[in-house]
Amino acid sequence: MLLRNPTLLRLFLAQALFWSCALIGVTLTSLVGLQLAPSNSLATLPLALLVLGYLLAAQPLSAFMQRHGRRAGLVLGATAGVLGGLIGAAGVWLADFWLFCLGSLTIGIYQASAMYYRFAALEAVDSAHQGRATAWVIGGGLCAALLAPELTLWARDALATPFVGAYLAVAALAALALPLLASLRQGALPPSAGGGLQAMRELLGRPLVRAAMATTAIGHGLMILVMNATPLAMSFCGLPLEAGAEVIRWHMVGMFLPAFVAGPLVDRLGARRVALLGIGLLTGSAAIALSGQLQAHFLLSSLLLGMGWNLMLVAGTTLLGQGHSTQERGQAQGLMELGNGSVAACASFASGALISGLGWNPVNLAMLPLLALALLALAGGARQAQAA
Repeated sequence: MLLRNPTLLRLFLAQALFWSCALIGVTLTSLVGLQLAPSNSLATLPLALLVLGYLLAAQPLSAFMQRHGRRAGLVLGATAGVLGGLIGAAGVWLADFWLFCLGSLTIGIYQASAMYYRFAALEAVDSAHQGRATAWVIGGGLCAALLAPELTLWARDALATPFVGAYLAVAALAALALPLLASLRQGALPPSAGGGLQAMRELLGRPLVRAAMATTAIGHGLMILVMNATPLAMSFCGLPLEAGAEVIRWHMVGMFLPAFVAGPLVDRLGARRVALLGIGLLTGSAAIALSGQLQAHFLLSSLLLGMGWNLMLVAGTTLLGQGHSTQERGQAQGLMELGNGSVAACASFASGALISGLGWNPVNLAMLPLLALALLALAGGARQAQAA
């Protein structure tokens, strides 16, 4: 399916490039922040601003693509990735914490655009294969999980000033995505159903849409919360950077390897059951993290964290497609990404304070009430489906 469909193949490769950038950011940004920030509590501020950039760009990008097509919006996002990598490199080189934060904020626009790759995949196939198409494109990140850790460690010391090379690598990887995205086939633009608060209220009034949004937002937010805290927690435990890079590698394997089975599972078992499995995996991740702080605990917990995120993202994305019309596509997808970004921004800002002020265990305990909220939302969506 991937090889037969040029659109899916280009999106798969673009996803691999984006997540290579993301892995560099996850591994190094909080450490650079710790080095440059005026206080330790601000160490994760650059990562939080990356998520804020994603949050601010998500809805405008969706509206832009509804009017001008996927190709224009995705190229715009990758261009922001190039610019953000260059600004971040300049911030490290000049030891300017606030310039480095500006680079992270700009990279957030790239992240927002990359989150729409999976929606573009939905539009490239028929309805019977949407789960598989979504999962295949998300699965492009597996290439990043296998290759990017070595790139991260090499780029960190590639230049005289440590970490500058890593952010130049981010700019280069985003630049490689530009020709892939610029060559995407431009499909017909759907008629718009209008926007504004009234359209948002109408979509949010549907239990199925609320269940889809809660599934992806909570899964994504918890992944950001724990993933941002993991390198700092391992550093506080005296584990070396190489151990942190290995843990992040297995976390990303967990994020993307399940995509190759999640798609068929969604198409055969239904999105709701796959979402429940994702909730179970995230619960297991928290339990393992609470049981110890050796490298093995971090590795296994991060692996399950990534797997749970993957299943919830694939399931929630597919579920959303069942809750809106073609005319509402831009508004619904933008609303989902706005929700994902809002929760992720809160998680990023909370991550630094929780890990610095309270420690590793409270970060993982915070997962449990949010997972319970996702269960309640899925139950409401199930009642709507039974009524229909």
